[in-house]
Amino acid sequence: MLPLITREQLRKEIAANAVVVIDTMPADYYAREHLPGAVNIPGFPYEEAARFTEELAPRLLPDPGVPLVVYCANVPCRNSELVGARLVELGYANVRKYREGIEDWVSGELPTESAAA
Repeated sequence: MLPLITREQLRKEIAANAVVVIDTMPADYYAREHLPGAVNIPGFPYEEAARFTEELAPRLLPDPGVPLVVYCANVPCRNSELVGARLVELGYANVRKYREGIEDWVSGELPTESAAA
């Protein structure tokens, strides 16, 4: 299991530009709404999560030492755990999980972006 980060910790790290945030929702969900500055590595369908991560991570995350936070929709969602675990296997040293996901972020009335932004 990945180390966890709270909404408030993540909000502060995003504001300080101290983390790369990874939205693990399917691309169409990412396009509609994602956390500020997030990049997209889909973790669904589950059986494709490892392949998506292997293909996209080198381009989107060239520095394996940068602090990363993965998230998906909510606590039951498995996308972020699958992508995060594969990132660790690929050598990314500092991967945390925002377990509560975008539903929690939005419920806290924090800003989001869309692909059109």
